[in-house]
Amino acid sequence: MVNPELIFKVAKSAERKIGIGVGSSEENVESSVAIANASKYGTTTMFDDAEELVTALKKGEIDAAVRGTLDSKAAMSAVKNEFGLDHVMRVALMQPRGGAIFFLAPVGVDEGWTVDQKVEFMRLGSKMIRRMGVTPTIGIMSGGRLSDKGRSPMVDRSIDDALEVVSIGKALGLDVVHSEILIEDAVKTRNFLIAPDGISGNLIFRTMHLVDGGRSMGAPIVNLDKVFVDTSRAKVSFVDSIALASALLGDPSVKRGHPGGHPPARKG
Repeated sequence: MVNPELIFKVAKSAERKIGIGVGSSEENVESSVAIANASKYGTTTMFDDAEELVTALKKGEIDAAVRGTLDSKAAMSAVKNEFGLDHVMRVALMQPRGGAIFFLAPVGVDEGWTVDQKVEFMRLGSKMIRRMGVTPTIGIMSGGRLSDKGRSPMVDRSIDDALEVVSIGKALGLDVVHSEILIEDAVKTRNFLIAPDGISGNLIFRTMHLVDGGRSMGAPIVNLDKVFVDTSRAKVSFVDSIALASALLGDPSVKRGHPGGHPPARKG
């Protein structure tokens, strides 16, 4: 299974350039940048404007971006406008207390409601996971066990959708199973879980992270050809999110171009 040590190991590369947004809680971002730079998870620069952060990412002035404490609406709007997206798809990295890290999607309440959307999450999320040198093992969640069919039209539909997604995933050559509603078992054997819909995915995220104190390293946008890690402004430390952004760039031995030169210490 995935563990933080693997991510921090892959993240080691002082040559990489990471940008992080700073809006509120500036001290938390500054201390995180200092620790991340000292740990050689790339060289991180702070941006206090969402558009400038995203523009720097698109131009290649930075290799990856972390939202940090920038306003969510401003950051996501900048991403969509700059890259011509009509929606963003995020996959969150979650770690239950005492458990292994797994990837979770969808986490936006308006995402993942159709078979096509789940397949897109499965395909793009798997591609992202492989960039870190990890083989994705996918569990498609539904609203009940197979034996629960007939109890509710909504449960039946979620099971039918999950089985269809599994069938498509297998045809794509992916390691994917129907995990039913048994998330307590799925997190032990699967490293990428796809919830029945965005509401249930968001509730899983909130229950684990905000109620029970599980780790959330961030939520990379997977329908983007650049690395952008979305984060909650409530995070106290962004070191793990910076490391995740660096790790998503892949093998540190591969040299990357840096058009545009070095950005200044602070943008905006």
